[in-house]
Amino acid sequence: MDLDIKLPDTQRRAQHADWRTVADITADAFAEDPANLYVFGNPRAIRSMMRVVAREVYVPAGYSFIHGELGATMWFPPGAAMRFGPLALLAFVLGVWRHGSKGAIRRAMVLSKQMAEHHPKEPHLYLFTIGTVSSARGQGIGKALLAPVLAACDAADVPVYLENSNPKNTGFYRAHGFDTITTFCIGGDGPVIEPMWRTPDPA
Repeated sequence: MDLDIKLPDTQRRAQHADWRTVADITADAFAEDPANLYVFGNPRAIRSMMRVVAREVYVPAGYSFIHGELGATMWFPPGAAMRFGPLALLAFVLGVWRHGSKGAIRRAMVLSKQMAEHHPKEPHLYLFTIGTVSSARGQGIGKALLAPVLAACDAADVPVYLENSNPKNTGFYRAHGFDTITTFCIGGDGPVIEPMWRTPDPA
């Protein structure tokens, strides 16, 4: 399914050459994220991971949008098959091994398995990341990035799913129509992940 997303003039869809911009904005946004820090150990490893997934998955096969140089989102469309080839997996592992803290690869695998177990089977748009650089927080950019995509989902009657990795963001997502499905701790004793679901609003 290809959603009819009408972007404002302040935003554009990321092209292949933009993968590093998408990744680095996102890495800045997630530099202090409790779940990502727990898994990867430091902001440099988070950036390495974001660069691989932006380059290999979300920019070429998903929806990635940029708000100037200040904000970015990565989504995956409903019904599409997410492919993470062997070379991409190798790049991911090498980056985490090089930059991450001890045990980061094992923790990443545990989290990936838990995310897969909780991921809904019903068709939906998946919000992998949304974020702004630290200097642009509180300026409404996150809201602006969500608005056109959620409007398109409402028009097409498409639900949205995400995993909230920072409790500070729960109120933001709830204000945009997301409800908590459940929660789980990474590996049983790590930070909390909060899967959330948004039912489309045809009104």
